[in-house]
Amino acid sequence: MNKKIINFAKYKIIRFIILMVAVAIFSFILLDLSPIDPVNAYLNNAPVSAAQRAMLESYWGVGVPLTDKIFHWLLNLLQGDLGTSLIYRMPVVEVIVQKASASLVLMFISWVASGIIGFGLGVLAGKNKDTWIDKAVKTYCYILQSAPSFWIGLVLLMVFAIWLGWFPIGYSVPIGVSSSDATILEWASRLVLPALTLSMVGVASIALYTRNELINVLSSDYALFAKSRGEKDWTLIKRHGIRNILLPAITLQFLSFNELFGGAVLVEQVFNYPGIGQTAVDAGLQSDVPLLLGIVLFSAVFVFVGNLIADILYYFIDPRIKENEVIE
Repeated sequence: MNKKIINFAKYKIIRFIILMVAVAIFSFILLDLSPIDPVNAYLNNAPVSAAQRAMLESYWGVGVPLTDKIFHWLLNLLQGDLGTSLIYRMPVVEVIVQKASASLVLMFISWVASGIIGFGLGVLAGKNKDTWIDKAVKTYCYILQSAPSFWIGLVLLMVFAIWLGWFPIGYSVPIGVSSSDATILEWASRLVLPALTLSMVGVASIALYTRNELINVLSSDYALFAKSRGEKDWTLIKRHGIRNILLPAITLQFLSFNELFGGAVLVEQVFNYPGIGQTAVDAGLQSDVPLLLGIVLFSAVFVFVGNLIADILYYFIDPRIKENEVIE
């Protein structure tokens, strides 16, 4: 067992290093080939002398060969230096830490809600196959899958914030109030609509997948044998259904980290939520190359961690893995 854990850790570390190096290099090359001029983006039409402009061009590596720029950027990256943000005029690492904290709260709440609701709807639909309940759940999921997240956010914003006035229109805290002075109620009230939008987007895939898996389990030989022994309804599902569909459902939920991050970018833009998603959009629109590269690396780490947790949970949820280890 210890040897397997060590080999597993080595494999994941090597994969992580290869992933980060590949993402860093390809992202840097793509942004370097873009028409973005970091000097003009930094100056923002401010008048400077030729000497000052030459200093900025030297700092940003204008005219330096691409291979040299990649080498120095990777060298700084190994030292934890992602550069300075052109928008915020502060280190990229500090910007990401500040913005990611708000986004992680939003994504965690949405991820947990979508997983629980989606799994519950999938079980309910699978148990009541071909009934009006099953058709209602499938229709709901199909509508969510066909509707983009920003459109759902706009609808919720229009109904609950503008027409009914139950929730604020945007931001994470009231205007003029610092984050440290905002109350929990003020934070929560501004988090409801973005979290609801993001969780609704993630419900469809997990619900439909759980439904299909449960239907397959209930039509299997061992489930039919259990029915012949008198087990039925929720007892049958609890003893034989949940155990067999929980692992793939959890795996799918963790593998949806990339969709979760992509949805957060659009949702934060709709609700003007000051998280990492809106920061990525601002960095792209305002040609903040260092910040954009830092966010790309952060998103790669975020997705990798989701996949890693899914792999680790395999051992604790699937008893077949433990049995194989005992046999070996």
